[in-house]
Amino acid sequence: MDLRDSIRSFPTSPGVYLMYDADDAILYIGKARNLRQRVRSYFGNTDGRPQVRFLMARVTAIRFTVTDTEKEALLLENNLIKQHQPRYNLNLKDDKTFFSLRIDLRERFPRFTVVRKIVRDGARYFGPYASASAAREVLRQLQRMFPLRHYPLTTCMNRARPCLYHQIGQCSAPCLQLISPEQYGSLVDGALLFLEGKSKDLVTGFKQRMKEAATLQRYEEAARWRDLLQAIDTTLERQKVVSQGGDSDILGLARDGERLAVALLFIRGGSLSGSSVLHGSGELGDGDALSAFIQHYYDAERNIPDELLLPQPLDDQGALEEWLSELKGKKVRLAHPQRGEKVELVALAVRNAQAALQEKHAAQQGIERTLQELQHKLGLPALPRRIECYDISTLQGRHSVGSGVAFLDGAPDKGRYRRYRIKAIAGQDDFAMLKEVFSRRFSPQRIEQWGLPDLVVVDGGVGQLNSTLAIVDELGLREQLPVVSLAKSRVKGDGKDVTVERSEERVFLPGRRNPVKLRQDGTPIRLLAAIRDEAHRFAIDYHRSLREHELLRSRLRDIPGVGPRRERQLLTRFGSLEGIRQASQDELAALPGIGPQLAHEIKAALRADDPTPA
Repeated sequence: MDLRDSIRSFPTSPGVYLMYDADDAILYIGKARNLRQRVRSYFGNTDGRPQVRFLMARVTAIRFTVTDTEKEALLLENNLIKQHQPRYNLNLKDDKTFFSLRIDLRERFPRFTVVRKIVRDGARYFGPYASASAAREVLRQLQRMFPLRHYPLTTCMNRARPCLYHQIGQCSAPCLQLISPEQYGSLVDGALLFLEGKSKDLVTGFKQRMKEAATLQRYEEAARWRDLLQAIDTTLERQKVVSQGGDSDILGLARDGERLAVALLFIRGGSLSGSSVLHGSGELGDGDALSAFIQHYYDAERNIPDELLLPQPLDDQGALEEWLSELKGKKVRLAHPQRGEKVELVALAVRNAQAALQEKHAAQQGIERTLQELQHKLGLPALPRRIECYDISTLQGRHSVGSGVAFLDGAPDKGRYRRYRIKAIAGQDDFAMLKEVFSRRFSPQRIEQWGLPDLVVVDGGVGQLNSTLAIVDELGLREQLPVVSLAKSRVKGDGKDVTVERSEERVFLPGRRNPVKLRQDGTPIRLLAAIRDEAHRFAIDYHRSLREHELLRSRLRDIPGVGPRRERQLLTRFGSLEGIRQASQDELAALPGIGPQLAHEIKAALRADDPTPA
């Protein structure tokens, strides 16, 4: 039966359809309110997009799954796309981590913390913020205005005196009952109103409390409310109001062929709190791309606002609203504004997306030129899109480790970073250690799994290059694996000279005694140096972590009563050996299972180990 004729048997109910090619691979997954009508549009004149023609030229079969509702179709489509990742669906490069402020109002004396993920745990979340530093800056503003506690409650309640934050006016010291639960609750309410953008209600309420305290001659309390009002006024002066109340995410989309960018503007409490741009690729229409973006983005434990403003209406808008409302626990509205300030906000988001797409395109052209120059200067058989670099870190043969970093198209490919604990080599033998690393990375199994890079960079001069080539020869990969070495720049002069010069970064090739000349301010040499430095950093970080782990183990576990569980408990709470050493005995004793006696023994043992003179 002809594919077009088979559509007549499709139902008119909601569902999901899957398009297959001749090899039975899934090309595209879509959803529809009416399956027959939606699939038929791909064959008629109702959808004239060129991408659709390319898709339909490859489709040999279409299968479907019926659902009871359009929302069920949306959820099934989302799950199937995650499972199969078809070529023609939106491929979103979403490696961005967003941050939020969390407060649990059920706690005694609640406090704000910066978190990465939003969990449906009954707490309240505010955000998102594009970086941890942005979230912490908002938290610092809040703490200057509303002096809530900074530390976990168990730590606070075990203090014998107020913390430093109380002394600088950023903590009200509920741990020592220097503020009543009612007054502390008023601070929490004020912080919530501030984050919700209800500044007018906040200022009115605080002015009323200040007047009441002054009337009752509670002048210290009145002064506290006065100081809070001044801090709030100062902060509000710096905020730009762009919308009349409410929380919204403004979406803008820009496209250049398959490449696309989606810009997000975060409006919280009527003020612009941040923005972000996510890049991706997709071969179908803008409406499908926006719908897929919303499903992907808000399904990942994001902060869902009350309203999403879109640059165009969507066919599945009702189903998306129902799904988002269910995730949020309250009504969420999707709107395509036609007039007023909201239209201007959407236009601003679209301009942000267009600018980001142009910037990314220019950067890609730049890296393409850099890779072409590297290929020409180094005489490589192929464009060095994937470059790997390896380094060894050891200290007198102890805790020896190797590192391997990978760059793809000029950017770190951290999924391919690898750490190697040297197992077979004792003592200081960098050549033998590198040989072990190469034999593990370039084993037949790993080559089958990851393939070979276009270029391998090693740190050093001609000697290190020749040693590496000998290893590559033993592995039988000389013809397939291009290798160069990069010698660090050196300082010229013995310290007595009036002038001290730095020598050039030098690239050595197999069979050549003299280095290749590359411009020292050019992007090719800077790229190679960045890859080498990253491999060095990665190796040293691993080596340091192994040494610190051994140090922690020998210091902590030698203390009677401290085993692996309590060691982990202490490190989790205080972060490092130095943090444990700096903690007070009361803070140590406050941890479950530690107690005053063991806390005293831990302090005594670490004090004895401390090399710092008293």
